[in-house]
Amino acid sequence: MAVDALDTRILRLLIEQPRTSVREYARILSVARGTLQARIDRLERAGVITGTGPFLSPAALGHPVLAFVHLEVTQGHLDEVGEALASVPEIVEAFSTTGGGDLLARVVARDNGHLEDVIQRLIRLPGVVRTRTEVALRERVPHRLLPLVESVGRTAASGGAVPASGGAASPARVPERR
Repeated sequence: MAVDALDTRILRLLIEQPRTSVREYARILSVARGTLQARIDRLERAGVITGTGPFLSPAALGHPVLAFVHLEVTQGHLDEVGEALASVPEIVEAFSTTGGGDLLARVVARDNGHLEDVIQRLIRLPGVVRTRTEVALRERVPHRLLPLVESVGRTAASGGAVPASGGAASPARVPERR
């Protein structure tokens, strides 16, 4: 599937005005409602659109501490550890990685003591050899995709469509925040 200029205009609207109706999007873009809905459905099937809001703040839910935990895993146990991470509610994302560790988990906590408790729980998981934790001090660039969508749109407008693929690095079900 290729993402073209109309697709990027649709994606921009979905990011900037997420609570607008399909009918209103169609009016803004000057396309038929059926055309717009078909495009949105195609973008969802292709994995370009992976979810919808609401967008929640862990800090507002009482978990203001954010840390990134690198986990080194015994060979052959990556899948089991990955599945075990899913049972820890304070882990909001986890990825297989290259480099200094095998997995990288984004962890939220109520305070530093709670973060230590979560890390101790991770260390006790079968297959985890060691962890390394980095605490985030301040968010400098919030999660965003609009600049990427705009770049794809410029590329599509200047010469054609941009291939869309749901590669391994594409986080599933991660809603866009403005």
